[in-house]
Amino acid sequence: MKRVLIYFALLVFLGSCTNSGTGELTGVKNRKRYYSPDPYGMVYIPMGSYTMGVGDEDVPYAQLNTPKTVTVAAFYMDQTEITNNEYRQFVYWVRDSIARRLLGETNEAFLITENKKTGETFDPPFLNWNTKLDWNSENKDVQDALAQMFLPESERYFRRKEIDTRKLYFEYYYVDLKAAARKDFTTQADIKDAGLMNRPQGLKDRSVYVRKEVINVYPDTLCWIHDYVYSFNDPMTEKYFWHPAYDNYPVVGVNWKQANAFCVWRTQLKNSSLYGKKGEANISDFRLPTEAEWEWAARGGYDGNPYPWGGPYTRNDKGCFLANFKPLRGNYIDDGGATTVVVAHYPANDFGLYDMSGNVAEWTASAFNPSSYNFTWDLNPDYRYNAKDTDPPAMKRKVVRGGSWKDVAYYLRVYARSYEYQDSCKCYVGFRCVQPYLGRQKDDNPARASHVYN
Repeated sequence: MKRVLIYFALLVFLGSCTNSGTGELTGVKNRKRYYSPDPYGMVYIPMGSYTMGVGDEDVPYAQLNTPKTVTVAAFYMDQTEITNNEYRQFVYWVRDSIARRLLGETNEAFLITENKKTGETFDPPFLNWNTKLDWNSENKDVQDALAQMFLPESERYFRRKEIDTRKLYFEYYYVDLKAAARKDFTTQADIKDAGLMNRPQGLKDRSVYVRKEVINVYPDTLCWIHDYVYSFNDPMTEKYFWHPAYDNYPVVGVNWKQANAFCVWRTQLKNSSLYGKKGEANISDFRLPTEAEWEWAARGGYDGNPYPWGGPYTRNDKGCFLANFKPLRGNYIDDGGATTVVVAHYPANDFGLYDMSGNVAEWTASAFNPSSYNFTWDLNPDYRYNAKDTDPPAMKRKVVRGGSWKDVAYYLRVYARSYEYQDSCKCYVGFRCVQPYLGRQKDDNPARASHVYN
């Protein structure tokens, strides 16, 4: 009898410790409503199904397209390619972050070493962006610390004091989700590096799936010369990236790895602005679009038409070209520009995206495989391969889409596929970012909405 009473009392006690008070399934209380605002400079691309790869001709007879119906989830996409000025913000951030690290070695004002409220010590410390950075400081200690960021005197032209762009490295980490999903290690070297050689079989430390990248972020401005050796492109090499006249032109000379690094930085930049704001959730990561996402966005809702503007022609009813490419027999200027032109110069497609065809071709996240349409899934199809420096060149191919100022009209077609190597920088390849759509606070089921969201 005594044991029964104790058991009954325990049930009453546990029942009084619930987080609902009613015994009903209501979910965790007092969670802040999430609202997803449209990211700055991006437009919403709705989810949809379409026939990927459908086309009426195969000019190079490459047989790279096997049309099939696919479905992609909703996402946001940059209205235009990333411009020189936008990418320069990334370069300047990397430059200033390195400078703050150097100055922080002698001046703690440039670093945040502890949490003033809790006393927690940060190791390594955070950068203090509230402390002003004076590149022209007359303080000898500041000058000495920053001196190593400039070109040595023996390498300067006309005694100009310039930043040594070879030192502008961006370091970031990411989790290899595919390796984690396989629940294995990529190589024996990964096991050794993680210190897991003597662990019992099957016991794994998830830190082994964390990958580190260190990327030099400065564009290859010499791409204008090495892409076209027998062509006078010296003015573009000297002025295109840094001169204000080209601020709103698409950035070029950026390889696939640099484009990915930009996406990681952009995510960190936004999340850092939310840090410390009570109840604010981190945003979805910015990233390069998959090949399927890019084609769906480029089509603008027109499933079977060859160009983003819908029609089968590259001119409008007034005879004007609708994109920047190589028209006719090489009459580059007939479309309004000899090389690249300012972004958003031509009309947008029905999704509100500019220059999905022409101007510069665009990196995607997808690895290039001629038969990938045959083995990828029809829901959010994607084929990726994280090529290492030691891999053969064929494994380093990444899909580029859209055609550029130097391409004939065929490569402007939304289904046309091409590739470049992930470590190559070209004067005709740029990129734009996407961000997954998480949805706004909404429930279409009235029966649940009455007590979940009201």
